[in-house]
Amino acid sequence: MGTAAGAGALRLPGLHGYAVEFSPYCPGRVACAAAQYYGMAGGCGTLAVLEQNEAGIVLLRSFDWNDGLFDVTWSENNENVLITCSGDGSLQIWDMAKTKGPLQAFKEHTLEAYSVDWSQTRGEQLVVSGSWDQTAKLWDPAVGKSLCTFKGHEGVIYSTIWSPHIPGCFASASGDQTLRIWDVKTPGVKLVIPAHQAEVLSCDWCKYDENLLVTGAVDCSLKGWDLRNIRQPVFVLLGHTYAIRRVKFSPFHATILASCSYDFTVRFWDFSKPNPLLETVEHHTEFTCGLDLSLHNRGQV
Repeated sequence: MGTAAGAGALRLPGLHGYAVEFSPYCPGRVACAAAQYYGMAGGCGTLAVLEQNEAGIVLLRSFDWNDGLFDVTWSENNENVLITCSGDGSLQIWDMAKTKGPLQAFKEHTLEAYSVDWSQTRGEQLVVSGSWDQTAKLWDPAVGKSLCTFKGHEGVIYSTIWSPHIPGCFASASGDQTLRIWDVKTPGVKLVIPAHQAEVLSCDWCKYDENLLVTGAVDCSLKGWDLRNIRQPVFVLLGHTYAIRRVKFSPFHATILASCSYDFTVRFWDFSKPNPLLETVEHHTEFTCGLDLSLHNRGQV
């Protein structure tokens, strides 16, 4: 990944970042979902859009919401549109071309909406959200209400991620210790993987293998799962000392992934190597909750 020496920093006083996502359109542009008071009730949230230029990292736009924002995803069909999700159970659609926010808010989840993701497969504009109400919901941003609700988890849903390979397929990670695979064409769960003996806080799909996913959990471990044989993980990565908050596969390397944790670190791994830990980055002085890898600039995180 190269060294992490070229790190830039921007402070958002009074806010705690929960999620970051690179724009699929503009290199160096990042959206950050943030909350006051560590997302506790009573705090507001901010969507900050940052851009890296010669001067460093600058705040391009910011939008406020009356509750903490926990996740953000860019539209796959409009470079100015983003969706966030919030502690009040709602999803918000924002347009960077507009000065005031949001274009729309969808409030159907009955508890915190903790995860939102926009599908990447061509020809469909679908969004999935996951909530502490133990449901995932399917949305078409052009329609004012959810298309479908997915039930089955027996705990909080922390992460919902679309497959980059299979249209209409997404994964969810939950406090019920499972990773589940869903198909929007069928209401029930396709596959239940008892992934950890602890809450599973994050999951991601490999960009190069439609059958490979990774989970990160409160037990400090990362595990790889092959959907064709879920009896055993294909890899287990150990090194974090507190819960793993988010994990992402590299868009450029089939066997490299990154994770961040409540231990304040970001770690890079290559699960194909005998010693898989490539690098530990200790730039943060607080819980590290959000993480993304650029689609444009190889090695930029």
